Amino acid sequence: MGISSRTLEITVISGENLRVTDDAYVVVRGESLNCCTTRTVKDSGEGDKNNRNSSLLSWNEKFLLDMPAHARSITFEVQCGKFKGVRPVGVARIAVSDFLGCDVPDSCLRVLSYRLRDWEGKRNGVLHFAVRVVVPERSCSISAAEQMKEMVPKCEGCR
Repeated sequence: MGISSRTLEITVISGENLRVTDDAYVVVRGESLNCCTTRTVKDSGEGDKNNRNSSLLSWNEKFLLDMPAHARSITFEVQCGKFKGVRPVGVARIAVSDFLGCDVPDSCLRVLSYRLRDWEGKRNGVLHFAVRVVVPERSCSISAAEQMKEMVPKCEGCR
């Protein structure tokens, strides 16, 4: 019997050099209808004051994302709310093979940074995030994985 899904703990840390003026948030998808969405944040103002394209956005939000076993990538999409809808800022599609099946055990935390591209293919900042596989423990009492699932929000539908 094969594994039908795996649970990833994903921490969306921050974004830098994003061309965004409105409140921004991140949507994380794992090749399924379920997704995780961070809260909206504003530019911290810590970027280069002479360069309006330089900004630092900090989310530091942790999610548990159920990934289908057949999934080959995770998509991170930075969006911002506008008066009449949502404006996509940048997207990064990360191959699952970039952090699974390496020399490091899957349960180890990996901190990664990926360049975002807008819908025209132009560079638009960098997203920093951490990821690890939640390894289920086999015991009669409540496992550490179950305890973590109680503490960390579970991903469901998108905005």
